[in-house]
Amino acid sequence: MTMPPRIAVAIPCYKVRAQILDVIAGIPSSVQRIFVVDDKCPQNSGALVQSECHDPRVRVIFHEENQGVGGAIATAYRAALEEPVDIVVKVDGDGQMDPKLIPHFVRPIARGKADYTKGNRFYRPESLKGMPPIRLFGNAALSFINKLSTGYWSVMDPTNGYTAIHTSVLRELPLHKLEKRYFFETDMLYHLNTVRAVVRDIPMDSVYADEESSLKVSKVLPEFMVKHVTRFFKRYVYLYLLRDFNLGSLYSILGGLLCLLGVIFGLVHWVMSDATGEPATSGTVMLAALPLIIGIQFLIAFLHHDVERVPTEPLSIDLADDD
Repeated sequence: MTMPPRIAVAIPCYKVRAQILDVIAGIPSSVQRIFVVDDKCPQNSGALVQSECHDPRVRVIFHEENQGVGGAIATAYRAALEEPVDIVVKVDGDGQMDPKLIPHFVRPIARGKADYTKGNRFYRPESLKGMPPIRLFGNAALSFINKLSTGYWSVMDPTNGYTAIHTSVLRELPLHKLEKRYFFETDMLYHLNTVRAVVRDIPMDSVYADEESSLKVSKVLPEFMVKHVTRFFKRYVYLYLLRDFNLGSLYSILGGLLCLLGVIFGLVHWVMSDATGEPATSGTVMLAALPLIIGIQFLIAFLHHDVERVPTEPLSIDLADDD
């Protein structure tokens, strides 16, 4: 008979004094350990938990300086790796994530069908009723950009922080390199793809209460775009040039070169035509357009190849066998 997995819950605390005790109280008995990380909370959430919560599973960890949600979760991950734990579930302390869903996040990992699970508020139309329209549009756009940068084409709702991960896979990740603030969830997906971990979405409803958010979209959007582009090229170089050189590598290189050739050729002759006042011939136009058309087709073929390469064999099974 297979033993049930040993589960830990990681809860970052920052301005969640009004909700944190209810969140902890709702965590099911199947969870063995609860790590509450006070990320230099101005409301002293950690001290409140220490004085008012008498759950023996709870351990409160204090940060001397605010490190952001990524820094808080990395601290909880390190603490969980020091104990006999199989799966770590991340639940926010603001009450947006129903602790009753923890078994749903754990089940695919425990059954060997995934290494990492994450919430998806887009799975059911009914789940979107409470989501503000601007947030709905922003998450939809970010989901597509996230697919490009992380390589997980079947994953939606990338900013969803309700997650679970097998500790054997967690040990393979460079926790010190993970983003410490709001890009943390996407950076996790990027690093998971580099080790070829299987990620699976878990349907959940969106909940918006009276929590205070310090995320300013206008401030972080340019930063997020730069980081997405950076992750895409890092992933491309690592998976298509260094670790392996395959048909997708050829598609991308030929596509990029042909598009560049077509653009340069077209621009040069456009400048020449503008300077002389003579229109370009149909042959010149075709010579500029043909490499561009073929190059785009090659790049589409590369994207198709990338979609086909999404990891499907859970890494945790092999790592558990090695142990």
